[in-house]
Amino acid sequence: MSRAAHWFSLAVLLVSAAASRAENPKDLVQRAVKSELAADAADHSHWLYFDFDRKPENAIKQWIADAKGGSLHLIVERNGQPVPKDEQRRKMDEFIHDSDAQAKQRKNGAHDDDEATEMLGLLPQAFLWTETASQGSRTILHFKPDPQFHAPDWEARVFAAMEGDLVIDTQQLRIVSLKGRLIHDVLFLGGLLGRLQSGGTFAVERRELSTGIWQITETHVHISGHALIFKDISEEEDESKTNFTRLPAELDLQQAEKEILDKVGNRENARN
Repeated sequence: MSRAAHWFSLAVLLVSAAASRAENPKDLVQRAVKSELAADAADHSHWLYFDFDRKPENAIKQWIADAKGGSLHLIVERNGQPVPKDEQRRKMDEFIHDSDAQAKQRKNGAHDDDEATEMLGLLPQAFLWTETASQGSRTILHFKPDPQFHAPDWEARVFAAMEGDLVIDTQQLRIVSLKGRLIHDVLFLGGLLGRLQSGGTFAVERRELSTGIWQITETHVHISGHALIFKDISEEEDESKTNFTRLPAELDLQQAEKEILDKVGNRENARN
């Protein structure tokens, strides 16, 4: 073999090895998680959108506007009944002038963000991954629990009892959707404190709203169980987010209120 042919063959082997590593499902998930965490840290965008959140005893239709001080909500319908306009405005004004309510919302939001970050970070560790299909720039991966994984807390135990599918946009390394099903019961302290029943499902859909900015647009959770024999710990929720409009990054709550009222007013005028 000539020297040139030798180096050419070596180059081919190195490229093939790199491609093989890139195609490893777990590596792909790891890189997507890293990309998601970096994008989330860099994303300071604010949005106005319509939210329909359905729970068994509380279905709410509302407009939500993100602002520097928190998220402002204008509830237009509760359990199928329209909310009077004076009450809509009064609730928003109360929140704008209630610093304690704003602080509580930010604290709850930070807690939810921390849990979501923890679950996202567990994706490569908690499951065994298999690539099942590829459609253009999207790769579909199937996951099932890794028997070697030891969950650090109860939330992770529930998460790690799932089997399902993950869709990744391989061009941007972003998560498009995540769907799972509890494949066995999850017991808390051997069932003394509670049990989540197998068969429960969850699904999350995401969409790119602007270049490089992705948001959750649908969430579906249907998990049932009980705690302390008599207390229901079922989680039943379907939430959809639509009609996204980007807002200025420095928007405050008073300006957010104006954006919501303008949006609602324009839609009402268009219908008339």
